[in-house]
Amino acid sequence: MAIIKTEDLTYIDGEGTPFRKVAVDNVNIEIEEGDMAGIIGHTGSGKSTLIQHFNGLLKPTCGSVYIDGERLWDDKAKLRPVRFKVGLVFQYPEYQLFEETVYKDIAYGPKNMGLDEKETDRRIKETARMVGLAPEVLDKSPFELSGGQKRRVAIAGVMAMEPKVLILDEPASGLDPKGREQILGLIKEYHEQTRNTVLLVSHSMEDIARNVDKILVMNASKLFCYDETAKVFHRSQELTDMGLSVPQVTRVFNRLKAMGVDLGEDIYTVKYAKNLLLKRLGGMQ
Repeated sequence: MAIIKTEDLTYIDGEGTPFRKVAVDNVNIEIEEGDMAGIIGHTGSGKSTLIQHFNGLLKPTCGSVYIDGERLWDDKAKLRPVRFKVGLVFQYPEYQLFEETVYKDIAYGPKNMGLDEKETDRRIKETARMVGLAPEVLDKSPFELSGGQKRRVAIAGVMAMEPKVLILDEPASGLDPKGREQILGLIKEYHEQTRNTVLLVSHSMEDIARNVDKILVMNASKLFCYDETAKVFHRSQELTDMGLSVPQVTRVFNRLKAMGVDLGEDIYTVKYAKNLLLKRLGGMQ
């Protein structure tokens, strides 16, 4: 069943002004429950505008958005509970921390849902454990923490609402390589544990290739494709033509193929490339 569905979704920014722009143009898509998907597109492609429709931050100029079978904007009174089903983590979410303690910051979302103290406490502690925050950190001020820890607190605050869909906009942006791996690792582990739908927006093709099963590609405000990761990167030339990169390992093997050394298609992770080469070389270590 589609947890997110759009029908002819169009959003026009600045209507009636000289700055009018079609930010999302007639997008039709179905994202299945439990998908771990990446969203990519060049700057201005419409990907950020698109994800803001998924939890009702933006209202379509025309067309429809369905969340878990419910059509957004049919009844404004029902918009709030539907929004709790889709958690959106913006880029640099740590800038939105404001409470006295980590505990209170993570509690903000569950309390807004009207949950009682016992259930809120359970969610805070469970989510903190899930993102790798030690119990003693909960009593600290979030402003005493490192950048990576602040990012975990901000993500935990959205996870604690237990949304059916978790959307993360550039969750590893600005972190060092170790921090990137940790954040992306906890997101992948979250998906494996909950089997909830996770949408990961990123400019890093390597991050996308390693962590998602499907990819949604936006180009010039339109949906270019939504398909399995291997099938999307198989269209590497088309992605390059629209200004997107592909994983470095894919470019290497595409170049080898052009030179007459064809080692196969759909090579987009270093791990897969390594295993392929070892197999071709007879298991040589």
